[in-house]
Amino acid sequence: MIRIDFSLAVALYLLLTLVLIACAWLVFEHRLKARGSFSLWHKKNVWQCSVCTYTYLDKEAELSVCPRCKSYNKKEGTSEGGEER
Repeated sequence: MIRIDFSLAVALYLLLTLVLIACAWLVFEHRLKARGSFSLWHKKNVWQCSVCTYTYLDKEAELSVCPRCKSYNKKEGTSEGGEER
C-alpha cells in the first residue's frame, strides 16, 4: 500500500477537480466558437438599468423594463430619429 500524507491527498484531490473543471470549460467554449454564434445572445441583448444599474438580458427592442426596479430603459446608442450614434 502507498502511504500518502493527508494534506497531500487533499491537495491532489483539489488539483484534479480544478483541472477537470478547466477542461470542461475549454471544451464548452470551443463548441460555442465552432458554432459561429452564441445562441444565448442570439435574440437577446444585455441591458443595464439607468436607475439601479442592474444588468440583465432582454429581447432586442427600443424600450425595456428592469426586472429589479421596474423602471423603463431606452436602448443606448440610438438617438430620437432611430439613427445609430
